[in-house]
Order: sequence, then structure tokens, then C-alpha cells
Amino acid sequence: MKNITIEIKWAVIFAVTALAWMVLEKSLGWHDVHIDQHATLTNIFAVPAIVIYVLALLDKKKNYYKGEMTYLQGFLSGVIISVIVAVLSPFTQYITLTYITPQYFENIIEYSVTTGELTREQAEDWFNMQSYIVQSVIGALIMGVITSAIVAIFVKSKKQS
Repeated sequence: MKNITIEIKWAVIFAVTALAWMVLEKSLGWHDVHIDQHATLTNIFAVPAIVIYVLALLDKKKNYYKGEMTYLQGFLSGVIISVIVAVLSPFTQYITLTYITPQYFENIIEYSVTTGELTREQAEDWFNMQSYIVQSVIGALIMGVITSAIVAIFVKSKKQS
């Protein structure tokens, strides 16, 4: 367990940051008044997400590997973070959709039906707690592994010549 304490710490930081981001989105009206902009603007979260992975791998490199980390070590550390974030994501989704923005599903279903993007049945099938929990777990794993693979390239130790 001691060998993954850094990953646990950064996964928790990621989850708390994701919750803070949801508060920001809600306060900016992306879950109601400006819901038409949500699908595009929510992608800005990629910036803090990547920063967290960079800081996490730099932390692992400095404090666990004593400044020398291979690509594989960095990548595996990032994958561990991704798995923990995926495990935490049902809880962050529940907190978000129950306490931060409880009207989100109602708003996005209405928007999707009104704009003709989806029928009411399709919208209700897609925009619900169960669907979002599944999407968040899968998304955390896929995006986390991809981010880890890229960030590890830049954080690994340079070869001494």
C-alpha cells in the first residue's frame, strides 16, 4: 500500500478538483441557463486534469523514485491513478448529481428534446444516474490511460550520455 500512497493522494486530488469543477460549471450556468454551451465548454476540464497528472507523476518521480523514473514506471503510476479515479467516480457523480446540480438531468433532457437532438425516451435513457456512472468509470479509465501514456513521455528521466 505504501508504494501507491502518492497515486491515492493524487486520485483524491483529482476527484476533489472534479467536484470543484462541477460547482464552477453550475455557477456559470452550464447546467441550466447556458446548457447549450455545456457539451463544448466542459471539455476545458482537460486542462486541470492534465496538470494533475503531470504534478502526480513529477511527485512520484521525485519522492518515490528519487528523481529517476522510466517511462514504464510513470505510465504505470498514471494507470494506477486512473483506476482509483474510476473507483471514486461513482461517488463523485452521485455527489454532483444529487447535491451540486440536482436539476441537471431534467434540464439536459428538456434541452435535448426541445432542440430535436433526441426523443424524450432517448434522452431519458442517456441522461440518468446509472448511465452517467457507467460513462464516468469508462471515461476515467480511457482518458486516464491515454493521459498517462502521453504525460509519462515528458516526465520520464532523460537518458544520461
